Amino acid sequence: MRHNWWRWLLGIVIVVGIFLPSTVWMHQRISKYKTNYKTPLNPTIMVPGSSASQNRFDALIKQLRSETKSAHSVLKVKVAENGQLSYTGSIRQGDNQPFIVIAFENNHDGYENINKQAKWLSIAFKDLVKTYHFNHFSAMGHSNGGLILSVFLEKYFGETKHVAIDKLMTIATPYNMESDSTTTQTAILKELIAGRSNLPKKLTVYSVAGTENYSSDGTVPANSVNQGKYVFQNQVAHYTQITVTGSNTTHSDLPQNKQIVLLMRQYLLKEKLPAKDRYKRQKANASSSITGETGLP
Repeated sequence: MRHNWWRWLLGIVIVVGIFLPSTVWMHQRISKYKTNYKTPLNPTIMVPGSSASQNRFDALIKQLRSETKSAHSVLKVKVAENGQLSYTGSIRQGDNQPFIVIAFENNHDGYENINKQAKWLSIAFKDLVKTYHFNHFSAMGHSNGGLILSVFLEKYFGETKHVAIDKLMTIATPYNMESDSTTTQTAILKELIAGRSNLPKKLTVYSVAGTENYSSDGTVPANSVNQGKYVFQNQVAHYTQITVTGSNTTHSDLPQNKQIVLLMRQYLLKEKLPAKDRYKRQKANASSSITGETGLP
């Protein structure tokens, strides 16, 4: 028996030689599965603009609920200045496309506040991921809400591992604030351009502008909205600029604009529009128009 020790040693070497590669392979497969797997839960996070509360999108959500096949549930989150979160509403069991509205106790305008709100958004976002265990989502921001989301994506989104953002739609977002200039850059635009390399590379972005007179929606200059191209172009997978003109294109009306609701249904909720809605869109184009500066993916 003492003379057979080398056989036992050879057996151990063979077992280890088989086991170790198998373990490495298994860990690689699990890691790849986790990377590629998308949770059924795929919320749309909505961020309102300055001076707006968590109820800002109630009319929009009512429209989306009435026009889509799914009765989307709604969860609202309000972030206090100390980072404390308060929730109203809930995500209904079995609803994989809920709406989550994130608003702020301090909802004032201004460069410094937008940066604070982006940080508060990250606090709410981390808590939502921890609570509801989703690993991908889409987002929509109206007015400064689009700026808050953009700053969040550049500065804080990378802190949450294994979560992807699929689509971002900004509506009347003033990337150059109130400036109508195509050459002068405000502080927020400079910051976003400087940090654009941090944007998620697989992201699809739709930047929507509304114009009463082809130059402004009554509050935000169209040129300011269009400066978003310097932030997103050549940084994300797809970037599309869309201009909506005609009726109900004032700044405050845009989230409820029928054309924008259709855009949200088609691009954020990935809904295949039925014939009647395609006809509505064509009919509405008689008094309003949608133009894309890049192809709509």
